[in-house]
Amino acid sequence: MSEEYIYDEASGEWVAAADAPPPARDDSVEVRDALGNLLADGDQVTLIKDLKVKGAGQTLKRGTLIKSIRLTGDPQEIDCRFEGIKGLVLRAEFVRKR
Repeated sequence: MSEEYIYDEASGEWVAAADAPPPARDDSVEVRDALGNLLADGDQVTLIKDLKVKGAGQTLKRGTLIKSIRLTGDPQEIDCRFEGIKGLVLRAEFVRKR
């Protein structure tokens, strides 16, 4: 029976797969708005451009306030809620922190 080994970048050594530490999660993704402000979960943002929402058949107008955003782990996308639109994901380049 052969044992599997994986390379541990933290220690620089090959270790048995069973003894390997779990991969570290990188929750330190920085999401910045169009002006370079750092965004966090729960922030309020304002749209800086009219955006057509695919699948909803409506347009979100410039200046629309989006409350309580959530970060997705992608440095360019934020998850948010808006009345009548379920599962809205916006690009960070089209919003500014309020």
